[in-house]
Amino acid sequence: MFPGVWRAILGGMKFADLRGRKRTLVAVSVVLIAFGWFLHPDSDATVGQFRSVAGRNEYVTHYWEAMRRFPTPPSVTADVDTDFGAVRVYEWYTPETRDSMPVVLIPGRSSGAPMWADNLAAFSSRHRVIAFDALGDAGLSVQAAPLADMADQAAWIHQVLARQAPRGAHIVGHSFGGATAAAYARHYPTEVRSLTLLEPVFTFSYPSARLMAWTMVASLPGLPTGWRNHALGRIGGTDYDPAEPMARMIDAGTHHYDAHLPTPSLLSDDDVHALTMPCYVAIASTDSLAGGDKAKRRAGELLPHARVDVWPDTTHSLPMQVAEPLGKKLTEFWETSS
Repeated sequence: MFPGVWRAILGGMKFADLRGRKRTLVAVSVVLIAFGWFLHPDSDATVGQFRSVAGRNEYVTHYWEAMRRFPTPPSVTADVDTDFGAVRVYEWYTPETRDSMPVVLIPGRSSGAPMWADNLAAFSSRHRVIAFDALGDAGLSVQAAPLADMADQAAWIHQVLARQAPRGAHIVGHSFGGATAAAYARHYPTEVRSLTLLEPVFTFSYPSARLMAWTMVASLPGLPTGWRNHALGRIGGTDYDPAEPMARMIDAGTHHYDAHLPTPSLLSDDDVHALTMPCYVAIASTDSLAGGDKAKRRAGELLPHARVDVWPDTTHSLPMQVAEPLGKKLTEFWETSS
């Protein structure tokens, strides 16, 4: 449906909980689809890369600021070689969870492993947790070969998990990471104990035309900062806060990194039927970039073994906005799916 290469702009946003108390949520997911030929094409390179050493250094500074938001440091930090490049991988576990079935977190565009800081405490209560920076996108992974399609996207994850989770894993993806998680489950179904899709874009349905228009506005080159922040707020349904560590990291990635990723397309009915593992799908109640009611209806009708929930008072930033209750629900889901 959409030609060209994806660009994503994510940012920290503010969210008011039901008691009216303002709290800052870090790492909002994203999604900006830019029509490469219509807006601003990437470089002539065939792999994702930083445009300059100085730009990478700025990004890395903000990256580590965002990583410090995790409640505990990683138990393991590794760079895992694949046919498509070296993938930066983090693991968290305790003596009690070290040998548990792992939970693998696939990030949205431009957000990398740091996006899961709000979710780690709940997700890691009973499970080893694995998170990584995606190849071809801003982060500390280093792409070495082009990703031609979503099969290649699934292949490098398979190669990482063959080393890090050889007995299989519970797979979780948000936004573009949801589309990637679905692709991985389609190509390697026997390695997926369960599949969790959080506001998955271009998977069951498309975003509304209004949201698509705002994503195009936000990704226009040379757009004044105030206008861009306003557009990002309209996309997320909340106030955009450029001072957040995640926002600074994402902004640096957007300015200094040329991403090269395959564009996902909607799953066919047969593709969805083939996802026979236990599935959980979470859709935002407001301005869903996953497709809202259409996505809920299609996922509910076609997935063989799934629960599909619309979370009240959430936007595309759903994983961060409802981190604690989502963690409780998913922990119960994983227990029944092991």
